[in-house]
Amino acid sequence: MAVFLILFALVLLIAGAWRGVSVLVLAPVLALLATLASGAPVLAGYTQVFMQAAGGFVVGFFPLFLLGALFGKVMEASGAATRLASAIASALGPQNAILAVILACAVLTYGGVSLFVVAFAAWPLARALFAQTGLPARLIPATIALGAFTFTMTALPGTPSIQNAIPMATFGTTPFAAPGLGVIAGVVMLGLGLIWLQIRVRVLAGDAPPEAPDVPPGARPLPLWVALAPILSVGVVTLAMGSLILPALDTGYLADPTYGATELSRVKGLWSVITALGVALTLALILSRPPQIKQVLNAGAESALLPLFNTASLVGFGAVIAVLPGFEVLRESLEGLSGGNVLISAALSSGALAGITGSASGGMSIALDVLGSSLLSQAALQGVDPALLHRVVAVATGGLDTLPHNGAVVTLLGICGMTHRQAYGDIFVIAVLVPTIACVLIIGLGMVFGSF
Repeated sequence: MAVFLILFALVLLIAGAWRGVSVLVLAPVLALLATLASGAPVLAGYTQVFMQAAGGFVVGFFPLFLLGALFGKVMEASGAATRLASAIASALGPQNAILAVILACAVLTYGGVSLFVVAFAAWPLARALFAQTGLPARLIPATIALGAFTFTMTALPGTPSIQNAIPMATFGTTPFAAPGLGVIAGVVMLGLGLIWLQIRVRVLAGDAPPEAPDVPPGARPLPLWVALAPILSVGVVTLAMGSLILPALDTGYLADPTYGATELSRVKGLWSVITALGVALTLALILSRPPQIKQVLNAGAESALLPLFNTASLVGFGAVIAVLPGFEVLRESLEGLSGGNVLISAALSSGALAGITGSASGGMSIALDVLGSSLLSQAALQGVDPALLHRVVAVATGGLDTLPHNGAVVTLLGICGMTHRQAYGDIFVIAVLVPTIACVLIIGLGMVFGSF
């Protein structure tokens, strides 16, 4: 019964999100109903679990959402996004417009930029490029998702994503764990994703393209380097801050309770991206000088709030579900489905928990906190390389996490001004079905050839 309550709440959340019900209302209501039905204290579940998790997300990610939205709005209003779109269309041809958007997203995410920020930055570019080439507007979210939510998030060796970092502490691995299998998984995700999108372009022939971005009166034609410099600076500054500048600074003061009694490794990624976005926004303002700057900045700031709080609300829902009694029962049931194979056990447990919580990193963290030592012991007995476990867990959580209640999905759809009914079907194929196929493939290859 306890497991049924969790699954029922999850189904209602997915159904409500699909029908366009605001997750700001839906997530807390369903989390509290599940808490009440489970016999847990409702008010404590709301104030001490839901709000603590949602508030923690807002505290941690507000700068990224704000700066990302401001940057995207300035790129759009200044005409920089349109200029880049024209250059890409000319260089690659209209037939490769989708690939151009995917690669732009991939470069940013592989450079360490949060996928939430990439969604804000990629939207104006994708909108302009799809408008110029007449591609269906409803494919923009899936195109961005392929570049930001899939192969660069979990598969490619060395990616700085949190999903690739979490397994390192448990398995004693590096970001380059099982590089050969990671590349194979990445190629499968990109290849199958591109094939699907090209099929959909033909199926949706005649479907409406997006409206071309509105460039305020007074905007001047921009040289290509002016439009390109802010985008390139994001990845460059992120890498420089994380690899060179911050490690060279004396950050011992972080141990002081005034600054959270923490250490550089815990804040380095956030500081790097905040700095990079600040630099990129400053460059965009100085170089492109968009007209009506006050209105542009106000609109950008306002556009950051709804995606931020939608996502925070879903994080709160996942936190409540994770502390309910049925969650432990469900986790144990999933572990029993593996037939004793450690790779299958790791994929099932981490993937399912990512789906329930709506978060790859959240589901992975829960699974490894509870099962990490057990998985390592089983791997040693079965002769499985921990690096292979690392890659399987990372890829597995990057599939079911992207169900309709996923925070990044809700954010992306909100940025693109679309509903689940309009655009989620393609996102499901791109970011759920295809990564699951890739995961099954590398599990099979790992069983036969081991880690490589």
